Amino acid sequence: MIRRNQGLCAPRGDVLTTEEVIAALTVSDTEHCSITTAFQGLFSILSEWNQDSELMLDISIYSPSDSQHWFPYLTFMPDSPSDRLEGSGLELTTMNQSYHDPPLGWVTGFRHSAPPPAAVHKAFHRIMQEEALDSDQSEFQWWNQLPSVSSVTSILLRQQNRRRWKPRALAHMLARFPRLQEIYFEPWRGWDILQRTTDKEYVSLFESIQQGHHLLKRLVVFENFNQQYPVFMQRFLDGEDLASCDSFRNPSPAVGRMIALTSLPLEHLAASFIIDASHFFAIDSSWDWTNLTSLVLTSRLLKPEGDSTKIDALLKAAAVAALRMPRLESLEIWNGRKGLAALFQYRGTRGARQGRILWRGTWKYHITTSVVQAWEAVGHLHTGWRLDVVQEQVDEAAIQSHGDALHHLTLSGQAIRSVSLQQIRREQKSLEGVDIVS
Repeated sequence: MIRRNQGLCAPRGDVLTTEEVIAALTVSDTEHCSITTAFQGLFSILSEWNQDSELMLDISIYSPSDSQHWFPYLTFMPDSPSDRLEGSGLELTTMNQSYHDPPLGWVTGFRHSAPPPAAVHKAFHRIMQEEALDSDQSEFQWWNQLPSVSSVTSILLRQQNRRRWKPRALAHMLARFPRLQEIYFEPWRGWDILQRTTDKEYVSLFESIQQGHHLLKRLVVFENFNQQYPVFMQRFLDGEDLASCDSFRNPSPAVGRMIALTSLPLEHLAASFIIDASHFFAIDSSWDWTNLTSLVLTSRLLKPEGDSTKIDALLKAAAVAALRMPRLESLEIWNGRKGLAALFQYRGTRGARQGRILWRGTWKYHITTSVVQAWEAVGHLHTGWRLDVVQEQVDEAAIQSHGDALHHLTLSGQAIRSVSLQQIRREQKSLEGVDIVS
């Protein structure tokens, strides 16, 4: 079944009454509906829209059975503020103690046994996996034959899409939108050896964005994960994980460098968990971010047991990069998981001629003199600025997931769609007490 908003059915040439119109494609039964048919119809409709429009396209692909049986806590929501959901039948819901299905691991609203790997794989299988396309090349050619759509300027691929996009195929789809100004991409982390292949394809994806989308202003990438899922997937024999399932993400330096290169003309970049900030800041000395006003990155170095020397080096490298960002207003490096939240933030207030560096976290990190001096140099770009140093504490007990960490750290720059963050936190609430990797 395909749902689309009423606006898509309006005649070509209609005047848009709001600055941003969301065109939502929901393929909500991937077991009985051809995805290629859905996309063919979508692109056909959009290609007839007024090509000077500014549509935001929100694509969700799932099966109703995804939120049944093993994963009843999953929700599939429009990208809308909660007040617009009231009465729509799509209100965000949480698990309650009435859900009871012991054969599938649920006892009075709590998970008591893990789902089999096959159930996880079903929810996370690749988009187009079951389509009649006999090779990657055939799939790329199929995307290339779709009509070009100039009316779409923003695209959302949110974390509720557990179905996996092939990054190279996604590059071909994005190429059908020549006027893209904003991309919001929230893929899920892989748990097996295929993640290395995916990282290689990510390099190609971001290279295609860098070369083919010259109007792009905002790129927000959030690689979601769940600390319980590796526990579900790992199967050990004599101490060896037969599934080759990594407990933690090891970001690729090549992906970090390509995202850094892609960000050079942007106004806002957020790249959470898909890369490490240390790789991003290993930059070419000739690079300049002439338009960048806000930057959000993550680093696994930010942890209480981390090497303070490496943390200092990261924060000083960030300051060196900031010297090449003349319009920068905020730079944020954060990390989060169960029991851990950390944020280093630089903010500059031009009107007040004042800058600030802040550490907010579940443990106290001493900002060294050398780090302060590095950021004072950034303030000197704006003659006469004063730099304040602030420390704030976050309650460790309140952090049950990376979603809780992001919520309590209150970043100034957008790292994820707000509905996605709500879904992550609600999912984690439903899995309280389940074993995690730590």
